[in-house]
Amino acid sequence: MRNRFDEQLAALNNMLIEMGSLIESSISMSVKALERQDIALAEQVDAIELDIDQKEKDIESLCLKLLLQQQPVARDLRLISAALKMITDMERIGDQAADIAEITIQLANTPYVKKLEHIPQMASATVKMVTESIDAFVKKDLSLARAVIAYDDHVDELFNTVKADLIELIRADSANGEQAIDLAMIAKYFERIGDHAENIAEWVVFSITGEKD
Repeated sequence: MRNRFDEQLAALNNMLIEMGSLIESSISMSVKALERQDIALAEQVDAIELDIDQKEKDIESLCLKLLLQQQPVARDLRLISAALKMITDMERIGDQAADIAEITIQLANTPYVKKLEHIPQMASATVKMVTESIDAFVKKDLSLARAVIAYDDHVDELFNTVKADLIELIRADSANGEQAIDLAMIAKYFERIGDHAENIAEWVVFSITGEKD
């Protein structure tokens, strides 16, 4: 019985890794589409979002099966409960990557008023957070999970830098205002992605210790 349960837990880990990989792709593709003003690439993010939604349903189904058909001990119960919480944040990350792609399509035919610099850095930072939070769950690595939580401060600093840059652009020329607001919204979505990745890491801490940081 326990061997079967362990096999299903291993399957759960693999499904979370697959969902994480889809999320990483959606974030990376959304920022590449933004940088290149590539409508076709931005539209592909919507297709990935559908895959992310399906993966969330598959993981939720497996978690419920584990809870109903097995008799998990306290540690296993925390792990399954954490996975259910994590996939909610992961699905929202997919939604926000799609939102970024949608704004990218709106901006595609207008030259940027400023070279994109810190927004791609935000994207890279959030991909790192997502990857490492899921790695922490699979490896039951408490120190890595806490490092992800701390790293969210870096994303917040980049967001503040983007805001300051865009405010300066508007001050220099009010005609930049509309595009600056769109870019600020994109930066805000990346900031939220960082928050969701931080949430995932906090659920990892819970799955290991029974307490949320």
